[in-house]
Amino acid sequence: MPSCCSLMEYTETDFLLPNQLYGRSRLTRSPQPKDANVSGAPEESICSMVVQILVPFLLAGLGTVSAGILLDIAQSWEVFQEITEILILVPAVLGMKGNLEMTLASRLSTAVNAGKMDSPREKWMLIAGNLALKQLQATVLGLLASLMASLLGWMAEGQMPFNHIMLLCSTSVSTAFVASLLQGIVMVGVIIGSKRIGINPDNVATPIAASFGDLITLALLACFSQWFYSFIELYPYVLYLVNLSFLCLIPAWVAASSKHPASEILLHTGWEPIIIAMLISSIGGVILDKTVLDPNLAGIIVYAPVINGVGGNLVSIQSSRISTHLHLKYSPGQLPEGRQSCSNPWHTFFGSGANHRSAKILLLLVIPGQLIFLHVIHLIKGGHTLPSPLFTIAFLFASLIQVLILLCMADCLVHCLWRRGKDPDSYSIPYLTALGDLLGTALLSIAFLMLWCIGDPGSV
Repeated sequence: MPSCCSLMEYTETDFLLPNQLYGRSRLTRSPQPKDANVSGAPEESICSMVVQILVPFLLAGLGTVSAGILLDIAQSWEVFQEITEILILVPAVLGMKGNLEMTLASRLSTAVNAGKMDSPREKWMLIAGNLALKQLQATVLGLLASLMASLLGWMAEGQMPFNHIMLLCSTSVSTAFVASLLQGIVMVGVIIGSKRIGINPDNVATPIAASFGDLITLALLACFSQWFYSFIELYPYVLYLVNLSFLCLIPAWVAASSKHPASEILLHTGWEPIIIAMLISSIGGVILDKTVLDPNLAGIIVYAPVINGVGGNLVSIQSSRISTHLHLKYSPGQLPEGRQSCSNPWHTFFGSGANHRSAKILLLLVIPGQLIFLHVIHLIKGGHTLPSPLFTIAFLFASLIQVLILLCMADCLVHCLWRRGKDPDSYSIPYLTALGDLLGTALLSIAFLMLWCIGDPGSV
């Protein structure tokens, strides 16, 4: 356990980077000039940036397409029919990918680019502490998400049986814990491997975290919920034992995450963004739940994971890139010359620098990417119909507006957090992906409602 004195040497913005990369002394906190040559991030041409972003983006999109198809199938299962509050859980549980996996990927990508993981001992201490912290956060978030879904379900229906609450808790915590463990291990391998072969982990880590994250998480959610539902009448004590088992592991995760100052700082300060993000995603879950209950709008369930996943993937890449740039070039609290925390949207896309180029590239990927994913959805569903022109236009417009807003918000939020001395790697992605879920679900619901009002069938 680090001493109190050693903990005082770290702040929220410098727990992952080497001391010499910061523009201030650890003892005096006085500003010091940055060395322009400290960055370990690979130099990127526009071509290499596009290639590095495009491949994981397409993989991530196919993962969200598979998740949407799976959700469409699972909604007819008995447990989804009897306990509709599970649909409220879907955006919140899938959103943990942004709260936990993408945040971990962003932090470790920054650490790798900055050279913090060059020492084997420091590397594995940092990884172990962050993985333990992530399991703790997954357990707590899973429990809170289930309680939030229960509360929202009770407010909507006026009643909520206790055994349904226990099923939601068991399902949510089990899904979050297992998915977080599997994805965390894979993510560490991806980040270390990408650095070894000369790929910027900021471009690939977060979309790869999403490429299988949505599908695995949703599959676990569906399977756990159906499995626990089989116990709910005859063996309800199984649900109590499951919840108790995960809660008993909390002290072990706290102890393990306290071994490294980086994860110990987050143990005390990293809860605000992920809890608020979970609450925002739960609101999106209520919209999804109410929309699916309308037979005229039920088709939204296939497309919601796609629009939310694509928006979250693209904005997480941009957020991670901006954060790494600030870590490597500026002291905490210091912004680029002439830069305010928030600038107009024009500057986000047409300013100078690699991050402005990447914003344009990410926005340009939306329409061709979504066209591919729409076609894949209809091929998987049998290939007998094609999306109607009006549906295609409405879906693309909703997705484009969502990503445009998110990229502008990322540019503003990351710089604002940095100016206030907060680490963007830990704070920005949970907020942005949660807002992406809310925006995507709301815009898609509006699009479906408008199409229904004008009598468009959605396919031809």
